[in-house]
Amino acid sequence: MIVRKNNIFLLQTPHTSWLFHILPSGHPEHLHYGRSLLSRQVYESLAENAAQDTGEMLSQFEEALREKHIYGGGNMIAYDQAHTNLCLEDLCLEMSSFGKGDIRDPFVEITHQDGSSTCDFLFEKAEITEGRKPLETLPGSYDDGTDQGADSVQQLTVTMYDHGYGVHLELIYTVYPDCDVITRSACIIYDGAQEDSGITLNRLMSTQIDFHDSGYRFTSFHGRWADEMQRSDALCTAGKVVNEELVAGESGSRSNPFVMISREETTEDQGECYGMNLIYSGNHYEALSSNGYDKSRFVCGIQPTGFSWKLHGGEHFEAPEAVMTWSDEGMNGMSRHMHDFVRKHIVRGSWRDRERPILVNSWEASYFKFTQASLLNLAKAAKSAGIELFVLDDGWFGQRDDDHRSLGDWTENLKKLPDGLKGLSEKINALGMMFGIWVEPEMLNEDSDLFRAHPDWAIRVPGHAHSQGRNQMLLDLTRSEVQQYVIDAMSKVFSSGNITYVKWDMNRIFSDTYSQALDADRQQEVSHRYVCGLYHCMDELTKRFPDILFEGCSSGGNRFDLGILCYFPQIWGSDDTDAVCRIDIQHGYSYGYPASTIGAHVSASPNHQTLNRSPLETRFEVAAFGCLGYELNLCDLSDAEKKEIADQVAFYKEWRHVFQFGDYYRLEKDRWMATEKDGSRAAVMIFRRESRPNRDTVTLTARGMNTDAAYHLTNRYVNVALKDFGSLINSMDLPVHVKQDGIMHDIANRFVTIHNEEENMTVSGCVLNGCGVRLKPFYAGTGFGNDGGVRVCRSGDSRIYLLEALR
Repeated sequence: MIVRKNNIFLLQTPHTSWLFHILPSGHPEHLHYGRSLLSRQVYESLAENAAQDTGEMLSQFEEALREKHIYGGGNMIAYDQAHTNLCLEDLCLEMSSFGKGDIRDPFVEITHQDGSSTCDFLFEKAEITEGRKPLETLPGSYDDGTDQGADSVQQLTVTMYDHGYGVHLELIYTVYPDCDVITRSACIIYDGAQEDSGITLNRLMSTQIDFHDSGYRFTSFHGRWADEMQRSDALCTAGKVVNEELVAGESGSRSNPFVMISREETTEDQGECYGMNLIYSGNHYEALSSNGYDKSRFVCGIQPTGFSWKLHGGEHFEAPEAVMTWSDEGMNGMSRHMHDFVRKHIVRGSWRDRERPILVNSWEASYFKFTQASLLNLAKAAKSAGIELFVLDDGWFGQRDDDHRSLGDWTENLKKLPDGLKGLSEKINALGMMFGIWVEPEMLNEDSDLFRAHPDWAIRVPGHAHSQGRNQMLLDLTRSEVQQYVIDAMSKVFSSGNITYVKWDMNRIFSDTYSQALDADRQQEVSHRYVCGLYHCMDELTKRFPDILFEGCSSGGNRFDLGILCYFPQIWGSDDTDAVCRIDIQHGYSYGYPASTIGAHVSASPNHQTLNRSPLETRFEVAAFGCLGYELNLCDLSDAEKKEIADQVAFYKEWRHVFQFGDYYRLEKDRWMATEKDGSRAAVMIFRRESRPNRDTVTLTARGMNTDAAYHLTNRYVNVALKDFGSLINSMDLPVHVKQDGIMHDIANRFVTIHNEEENMTVSGCVLNGCGVRLKPFYAGTGFGNDGGVRVCRSGDSRIYLLEALR
């Protein structure tokens, strides 16, 4: 809810408050964001009767939280002679700019016609409305209309005005009480004459949060191709900590736009934690700074480096929407707020709440080398395992036998697919499976009919050598005719067969960023115009094909962000399918993104990216905490492996809702948990990164269990073979010596059954949430009874434990 009394504004969710007021000078002073200023009783009373008088309460908050400055300090700048005690450098604000004394990271930067960069935005008016008004040029969060009463969505628009230069600035706040989330965006409107030379916008952030103290921990997530979302913590006591994507053109695997701010002592389950994200897919900037007055400032928005935007009279520019939440239940509490928000107010369309199908992808099974017959053999093997969706990856179009040619030429290669996409999809459907396709619509190769016909459609600097990535160039999506080509070409592809899934890839970053359709003084608009053009294409295509499940991809996780999720319900998390690497990658994603948005596949061993080996069960259990798929040649597997995958698929279908839509908890390093929101079922994964002898005790703890309920605890059984014990077989009472991996060893392995551990106990939710349960011991180098009482769990092994409430 949003409450206003005169010039005091309270934005309230069940557990958080955002409070600011307008100073006599017209500046918006930020007073508080974090723990609720209202008791639960007062909040519920306001929710039932929003018309009740809150003036005295808000005035008390204002008096308690405003800064009481009487004098300016030393060499700080006084705002004006009427407010000599107002020094913006030592004040918490809702927005900031240069020129009037605030020398911290600014919210907005403008170069005016006279060359000045001074801005002086002061309060003009404010309006509270029901629901959320969407942005005109960018995707954003949405109100699905299901939240009523106290949970209804409201929006506050605060209009600021710079009288000296005739520029309006709108600060837009939206409150989502059901998720404890507040969003912000901004809009610059130039009121000058259409024929004048206009202004140049050099920076417009999406949000600004000023804190009254310093020493916060800034957590960001970094990496590179095939190694995304590695967590990094930095304590900001002075100076500035920055998370940014400078000029890559995408939200990026180098620095994801999701960040956290917390106290140094905050843990996964305890302490205050803020989570922030940006609904944007281009270059971005997030920064936490601390100044000499022990104040901290967080800003985020479009990357100002390399950006500018010309505005003439009557024109406006919108900043992307920023998403913010707070929890005093540690990082896990913050993540649950963010996950709920993404599922309900970012992801949309027919697949928003639907369980994602289990797929097989042809890429690592065959790369570019396939025939229609080999694809059908793979599909038949997948169908036998219970897999639901067959995805044909790269190589099906033009002369695409490698990655040097044919991007942009979206016609079937009839040599590989004699029946075309239509015929192949019909054959896949006849097996009882859905059919999906891979595309890379934003790209073209120099060796393509499209480039030969339209060389000016490529992003590159005319007359200069172009630096390519993956032997390809970017289509200039700043141009409306190029956008229309993408829309028309993809519409033809998506209509060519019964296609129910599309993987939309983008396999390079920007270089030589230049559009031949824009004047020289507008070249710093290219990156943002590209993103807006991309959104137009995605918006049009998802509306034309509302029943297709789209999955975003950009060399894996190079564009994993909320902007893409506004159109595509899920994104491929990483091109690295190594299970051990994926544990760290998916752990990183889990802080800001729900499992239902993360594509995760079981691949071959040794892994194609690392050559590491890992058990098939571990590969499955890691991928299960996401949208499960398989990406290996099922035809080449042994009968035992095929049976194991069939068992995995059947199990996943039974527990799919828990994995994809359950509340997610990070228990400790290498331990994850997902639980139904009602606490009726839960799955816990424990990964053993390193096995050591004489350490046999393991304790299983849980979160989110009903304390009044009793649970049946079991584990997903993991087969162990006699040969896994190697030459230890000779420690048994045998009449002959058995050579390891010899003929006798192979014979014994076929006929001797090894019994791994099986958990089967009843335990209360109170115990699970508290001290936890002691599980059966690890094999610790001192014996194995082969009676199900000892757990064989080696380095690289994992276990899923299942908790089901007893009725």
